[in-house]
Amino acid sequence: MLTIEPIKASDTYHLRHTVLRPQQTLEDCKYEGDEDATTIHLGAFWEGNLISIGTFLQASHPELEGELPYQLRGMATDPNYRRQKAGSSLMTYAQDLLRKKGSDLLWCNARYGVKDYYKHMGFAEIGEVFEIAPIGPHIVMFKKLK
Repeated sequence: MLTIEPIKASDTYHLRHTVLRPQQTLEDCKYEGDEDATTIHLGAFWEGNLISIGTFLQASHPELEGELPYQLRGMATDPNYRRQKAGSSLMTYAQDLLRKKGSDLLWCNARYGVKDYYKHMGFAEIGEVFEIAPIGPHIVMFKKLK
């Protein structure tokens, strides 16, 4: 059975490293803002195993307007569990939580190769494709929560 619950920043580092940043060090998987009081880290667990993570930082974007905007960072799901709906379940949980906090905007720098995943969850693109070295091409995507 899949469960979603809050986790610590340090709980995210392993999946961030193995799924998102294998070419970098574990230290590179510690993000600025991870320990901010307003930052939310969520984990999806399957039979007790952490299989998907997402970090939500209170942050604005210069091209987007929102009440208490949040940025999604470090969304990752263990490839062995991609068919369990862990990522989409985590995102639904997070959006409900952010709405309750008064947020009406969620945005992210999505890897270009997974932009259709975010589109499927109701996100829209804004701006041009840009490079984040050494990770690759990204596009800003956003979703109004209200």
